[in-house]
Amino acid sequence: QVQLAESGGGLVQAGGSLRLSCAASGLTFSSSTMGWFRQAPGKEREFVAANSWNPGNTVYAESVKGRFTISRDNAKNTVYLQMNSLKPEDTAVYYCAARRGPSTRRSGNEYDNWGQGTQVTVSS
Repeated sequence: QVQLAESGGGLVQAGGSLRLSCAASGLTFSSSTMGWFRQAPGKEREFVAANSWNPGNTVYAESVKGRFTISRDNAKNTVYLQMNSLKPEDTAVYYCAARRGPSTRRSGNEYDNWGQGTQVTVSS
């Protein structure tokens, strides 16, 4: 079974930082594209970032470009989302997702597996 487990969410003041982690199992991690999405209360799910390996590719939503960094450690089967300069509008449940193949995608419909999510709250 494929399992994705997010961690690292919490409460932080505007301008602060958090690092989210997603531990993956049950898949060939280096052959999988990993993505981060978020969903705020009453809003639609939103793409945040995605990363692939061999060939490598990284894409970001315009709203987080320059502030967030996605990275992965294939030896640990873990993908990270480093979030800096956080804003109140970043408040959401953040989800880790995985899809087969090395091609990054921005649509959640293109992903095969999802974690349970971790809450990020940014106070003003």
